[in-house]
Amino acid sequence: MNALQISWLVLVWGLYFLLHSLLASIPAKRFTQRKFPGLMPYYRLAFNAQSLILLAAPLGLTLLWRGDPLWQWQGAASILANALALAALALFFWSLNFYDSAEFLGLRQYREHRVEVEDQERLRISPLHRFVRHPWYGLGLILIWTRDMDAALLTASLCATAYIWAGSRLEERKLIRYHGEVYREYRKRVPGLIPLPWKRLSRDEARHMCERAAGQRRDGA
Repeated sequence: MNALQISWLVLVWGLYFLLHSLLASIPAKRFTQRKFPGLMPYYRLAFNAQSLILLAAPLGLTLLWRGDPLWQWQGAASILANALALAALALFFWSLNFYDSAEFLGLRQYREHRVEVEDQERLRISPLHRFVRHPWYGLGLILIWTRDMDAALLTASLCATAYIWAGSRLEERKLIRYHGEVYREYRKRVPGLIPLPWKRLSRDEARHMCERAAGQRRDGA
């Protein structure tokens, strides 16, 4: 890859992530609710659809400009890298059991004709969330950095890593708006992306924190 191709790849990935963050933001949802309230039940569905469709541009360029490897995992390192990637995939699919898939995809908002901006009604602390606040982002980093790298994939991986770091911060601003002091306490107790053995919640602590968040939302309703 030459410098121009790298610049284009950074630009296209950057625009994709910027649009993703803008459309996921509370101001964008409030604007839609105010100007086009009839579209709100479809907002999450449309958001997910455009995310998949527009991903074709940066992903396509990354694959088109693949070249000679900068590094490849060899021997025991290759076995370890692939084992970590498989473990990350297994944890991702297992974690789906603890998410409201219909709400995440937008099907529940569509079926129930929801028009409210807040599409995360309650704090959910799954088993993985007891150890890191953003388990999917953390698993994504494992999948990214256990792959062999050429210049195109390295550029895309650096862009994705930067987005994961920035995106997790933006997401937490929303979560603090939703859950207030309870989520601030959760942030102090649990690391963001990388688990630390001395910073985690027990099952009882996680359940109690969720109950407090639910009570806080009822009191504020």
